[in-house]
Parts: sequence; C-alpha cells; structure tokens
Amino acid sequence: MCPFSGAGAGDGGATRGKVSRRSVLAGLAGLAALPVMGGTAHAAPSRRTPRVTPPPPPPPSRRSRAARGAHAVGNPRGSDIAVRAGRDREARFGVMFKRLPAFSPPDALLTALALQMDDGKKPLSDVKDSDVEFDNPGMPAGYIYLGQFIDHDMTLDKTPLTLQQQDPRGMTNYDTPRFDLASVYGKGPTGSPELYDRTRPGYLLCNDHDGVRDLPRDDVGAAYLGDPRNDENLIVAQLHAVFLRLHNKLRDEGKSFEQARQLVRWHYQWLIVNDFLPRIVGRDVVDRLIRRRRNGPVEFLGKFYKPRNRERPYMPVEYSGAAYRFGHSMIRAEYEVHDERTVPIFANEGYQDLRGNRPVPDDLWIDWNYFFEIPGMSTPDDRNMARKIDTQLSLPLSTLPPTVVAPTAGAIVSLAERNLLRGKRLGLPAGQDVAAAIGLEPLPNQELGLTDPGWKGKAPLWFYVLKEAELLGGDRLGPVGGTIVAEVILGLMACDRSSYFTADPGFDPGAGYAMGHFLLWADAIDPRAFEAPEEEAPEGEDEIEDEAPHAEEPEADEPDDDEPELLEPGEAPDPAATSPVHGPVV
Repeated sequence: MCPFSGAGAGDGGATRGKVSRRSVLAGLAGLAALPVMGGTAHAAPSRRTPRVTPPPPPPPSRRSRAARGAHAVGNPRGSDIAVRAGRDREARFGVMFKRLPAFSPPDALLTALALQMDDGKKPLSDVKDSDVEFDNPGMPAGYIYLGQFIDHDMTLDKTPLTLQQQDPRGMTNYDTPRFDLASVYGKGPTGSPELYDRTRPGYLLCNDHDGVRDLPRDDVGAAYLGDPRNDENLIVAQLHAVFLRLHNKLRDEGKSFEQARQLVRWHYQWLIVNDFLPRIVGRDVVDRLIRRRRNGPVEFLGKFYKPRNRERPYMPVEYSGAAYRFGHSMIRAEYEVHDERTVPIFANEGYQDLRGNRPVPDDLWIDWNYFFEIPGMSTPDDRNMARKIDTQLSLPLSTLPPTVVAPTAGAIVSLAERNLLRGKRLGLPAGQDVAAAIGLEPLPNQELGLTDPGWKGKAPLWFYVLKEAELLGGDRLGPVGGTIVAEVILGLMACDRSSYFTADPGFDPGAGYAMGHFLLWADAIDPRAFEAPEEEAPEGEDEIEDEAPHAEEPEADEPDDDEPELLEPGEAPDPAATSPVHGPVV
C-alpha cells in the first residue's frame, strides 16, 4: 500500500477539557534499537514468516461500481520494467538511478530479516497507555493515512481493461501519475457518472447514515469510488468522504463544477507540498528543491528525478517499491477513533476493527482532532501519534488479514517480507549504491545491524531507508529516503500543467495553512467532537446543593465558515500498491 497508515478517527474537542498533550503518544517500536540480524543468521530460519489464517473476513466486500466501470485499480502493471525491458526504459514505471545494478540477496536472508522486523507488541486497549518513547512528536497519525490517500491518487490506473490486456507491461497504455484526485472525481461527470448525483448536476454523491459521514454505497454496501482502495480501511474511507463534502459545499456556494474541482485539487496539492511533505522529509529539503515566486509559478530544482518525457512522466520503482513504503513502519496497532473508543487495525476475532469495504459502523465515526491538529480545538491528551520511522513494524502487519492478502495456499502475510521480496523482484538497487549516487557517504552494514556475510556489504533499499531514518532519531526520513520521496513528489507536481505549480498568478491559501484548516473548511468535524462529557454528580449532592457550582468550562466557538484564514494535501495499506513550508520568496 501506502507508505503510511496510522491514524484513526476522532477529534478531541476543547470542550472535553483535555488540554494537556502528551509530547509523544504510543510507539510500538520496542525492538528498534536491537540489531536486525546477528552474525550467525546465514541460513534461513527454521520457519518462514507466519502463514496463518487471519480472522474471518467481513460481510462480502464488493469492488466499487466505479472501479468495475473504469477498471480503476492500483495494480503493479509494468513495475518490473527494469527486469523485463531494461533499466534504461521509461513507461508507466522506470528506474530513477539507471546506472546502478540490481541488488539480489538470497531469499532466505530477506525472510530472516523480515522476522526480525516484527515488534511483537499486541494492540492496546487505550492509546493513552502506549509507550511514548517510540512515538513521533511532530506527526499526528492522520498524516500517515493522508499519505495512503496520496499514494492511491498518484498510482491510480484508469486504463480500460482491454487496453491493459493489450499492454500488460504498461509500456504505452497507462495513466500518468498525478495528484489530480481521480479517486474522487473519476473521469468527470460524463466519464464516471456513477460518482455523481443525478438530481444535482456537478455534485458528487455523498452518504450520511446514523450520524456517520460515509462513502456513497449501494444497497449491499459496495462503495461508489474512483479507486476501490480508498475503502480498504475506515480511516481512509472517511477521509475520502471529506473531499466529497468539500466539493459539494463549494457547489452550494455557487462555484461551477470546474471551479470547485480546481479549488479542491489545488488546496490538496498545496497541503502535499507545504504540510505533508515537510513533516516527512523536512522543510529544508522541500525548500532546497523548489523556488517560489511571488504571485507566480513554482519551479522544481531537483537533480535526480528527470523524466525524459515530462508530458508522461514515469513512476520510479525506487520510490514505489522502497522509499515511499517508509509509512509502513509508522502504522500503529490501534487507534482511538474518538473519545474513549480505541480499536485495533486488525482484530484477532470478529470484525471490531478498522477494516473497510463495509458501511462505517455508527460507533467508529472519526473525530479528526485525534488525528490532526485542528485550529481552535484543544489537544486531546490521547491523540494518535504516528510511530517513529524505524525498522520495526506493528505486530498486526506480520499477519495481514484476507481483506488485504488473498487467503491462498502459501500466501505471504507478513508485510515486511512482502516488501523485501518485492524489492528484489523489481530489481531495486542496494541502499548503499543509491546513497553513493546521491553523493552521500553510505552507511556500512555493521552500522545497519546486518552482520551476516551473505549480504556482501549491501542492504535492501527499503530497509536502508528505514534504518537511516532510525539512526537519525526516526522523526523524519534521512537523506536517501528523503531525497527520493521529495524529488518524485515535487517532480511529478511540476510535470502536471494543471497543478498549482503552474498557476500564474500564483496560488497561496495563506501562511500556516495545514490539514486542520482543510478539515474545518470542509465542515468535516463531527458535531459530537464538540460535545462536553457528562459529569457525574458528587456524592452527597443533596447536602451541598446550596454551594456555588463549579464554573462550566466555556465551549469553543464553532469555526466560522466565512473566515478567510480558515479556507484554504503501506499493509494496513494495500500491499499491491507501489507514501507549512514557506521558503524564501524570490
């Protein structure tokens, strides 16, 4: 999937009286400091990464009707281009560092390494009980799921099935990766009519049921989506619904369909560049790679991602198969979706978890203040924070359920093993080779904890990206991972003539604009997030009723929709998928 994934649903409003913020919350990377492999791990372990039968799947899930119509799936078609067509070819996918050789360690070493990447900690019953040592203090968990949403958006392939069958390697018939919200808008009202309200031209279908803001669904619960992957878990599903509501709000305000779509897209793209990406790679990296002009277009200054055809840029396999998968290490085992409601990403029994492909249960509505910083709302002391980036993955990711991995004989259900083996199959270069190509001093395997001589002094790129970040504290990606992720995202944005990078005069929603402002603009905060908790009457109340009552804590004013400053962008993630800066104005 997506490189990230770690958030739940829930805001914790100011009226709840939760004004203290834990500097960091819930980290499940307890084994992060241990060497990943000992010097004796030369042969495969006595057992492979668990092949287990996960809990029963949910009610029959169906692919979205939109997906059936447009065949819009995030498949890996063409991702093995380096192996099948050569490292110099560019099509739907391509190799970013074309001169580097593929790294092909023995499968046994990769399997053994995957076993060491499981932190072994079970989901908690309450997020506030987590070990703060391994939480990322600057990364509310919502950004991990925003990262998953972004990944789905840029890897969506809407190529008709007949053309895909004619071009199974994705050499000529493929969609160019863009941040155009095709998962929301599909091919527009004419090309994807199933996504739109037939009674209100230019409006997207929405669905509110039992007080829950859900995706539009048919009578059996199948979602109407441009990309069925956005219904894989309840967090991304409800995040997708935010975009639907915002578009319709702009239509209500008199914007045309085209105006509303452009505003939503440009704010989303702005958030990717100025809110999401700086948290992942650092503001300094973003500022170094783009030049902002006052009231003019944004210029991309990257050195390594330079597609030959800017009209049809390729997706680098180093990005999709390794660097952007950093988010897998940031996924929590559990999330507090709203006050006092903590649920695991995958339940051991039953279906009381965050798996999707079903209507959102009425008790699993998202309070976005538990996943993002919401202006004007107090910080809940148990806000979900992403885990630090390191070489440890949450226990549930070692046994992915059948809703993520088809329960076939011999299926690999460990996300770490899937990633490591996929990297080898795609012909990815070694982490040290990429570091040298960027101009950095490579980290030796001894420092990475890979002491087995079978590695021959090299490390898988995905593991290298995670360990590099871990050694630097784990709050953000290191120089290798950060360079790949930032250059690809910013480079693709620059190649898209419809992105806000090309706006002249320039587009700028305002200093400090972040995801919390976007959620307020979309009226996405559930009214229940503002409700004050019921207070129990003290014992002997009848005897003290004449005493002055405690002053009630004032409720926070609801956001004014007319405030201009509030206006304005894995495998809990899909294993088949390939993750406010204000720099100098010149």
